[in-house]
Amino acid sequence: MGCFASRPNDTGGNRRKPTSIGDVSVYVPGLRIPKPVEFSQSLGDQLPKTLVERLTALRTRIVVMANQEGPTITRTRRKTQHGGSTLADLHHALEDYIPVLLGLTKDGSHLQFKVQFNWVNQEDEEEETAMSNVWYEILSVLHLMAMLQMSQANLLLLPRGSSDGYHPKISEENRRASIDIFLKAAGYLDCAVKHVLPHFSTEQRRSLPIDLAEGALRALCLQALGQGVDIQLGMAIDSAKATLAVKRRLSCEMVKYWQQAQDNLMNLPLANGWGEKHMLFVKWKYVEAKAAAYYYHGLILDEGNTEKSHGMAVAALQAADECLKESKKASEAFNTSSPTSR
Repeated sequence: MGCFASRPNDTGGNRRKPTSIGDVSVYVPGLRIPKPVEFSQSLGDQLPKTLVERLTALRTRIVVMANQEGPTITRTRRKTQHGGSTLADLHHALEDYIPVLLGLTKDGSHLQFKVQFNWVNQEDEEEETAMSNVWYEILSVLHLMAMLQMSQANLLLLPRGSSDGYHPKISEENRRASIDIFLKAAGYLDCAVKHVLPHFSTEQRRSLPIDLAEGALRALCLQALGQGVDIQLGMAIDSAKATLAVKRRLSCEMVKYWQQAQDNLMNLPLANGWGEKHMLFVKWKYVEAKAAAYYYHGLILDEGNTEKSHGMAVAALQAADECLKESKKASEAFNTSSPTSR
């Protein structure tokens, strides 16, 4: 399997790192952007002309849209000339591309090693990684599909102006939609870890960029699950029917997801601003989740009638307050780190 990682001065600086990514509810560590591929040179005498042309057309469309969408992905909801979302169009293009790619792997076909695929990284020190392996392309596509879903969730969860003209709000419809989107993103990443990574040997995995390392993929999957539960907790807080036990359970679930996400990122050499900011985001959300868990645990303990339960409730609520203070500091550290955010 051919592999190389180019340096920034080889490429003319294709990696995008804006100075600011604006309002953030869901952190997306940049988009890995595909570079053009000449399928006809590698597969022209191996496959029917119509299939080569279809592969070329599908990937060219993806390259164009990804390059257009990359710089604005975290900040705007771009529309096509027909009124559709460019995020959705790019996602649909990737969905169309995946089955055709999988055809190149059928029955261990030698064709899976014929084409060199090149992608611009975001969290790795090396600007680009190229591999002559169709499973690398599939892994990259699944990662991009997940990042597009999380970008879509971020747009849904940014407060909009309310009809009463006062505080911006997030609609119930958007919150429910975002939960489904988070689950879909987690599904793509889980598929990448369980069904695509096993096709790489241990040596080949070392050649993958940090963006596609198993720890990074697992952390993003856990992040998506954690943020989905975060939305559920918010909806429970707004519901008169939700009990303290339900809120504590959701808070503890968040703690579990964010702690595991942090553990998966700890040993990765994340770089280039995007990766460092990613670590800060996970740390912030982990501490924030702990504050909620201690708070609802304290409220439940305070319902007890004994002196011991009251003392334990006070301790839990004090721990919640300390975590909340730490969370605010972590949030500030995340937002002021480059690229800045709100």
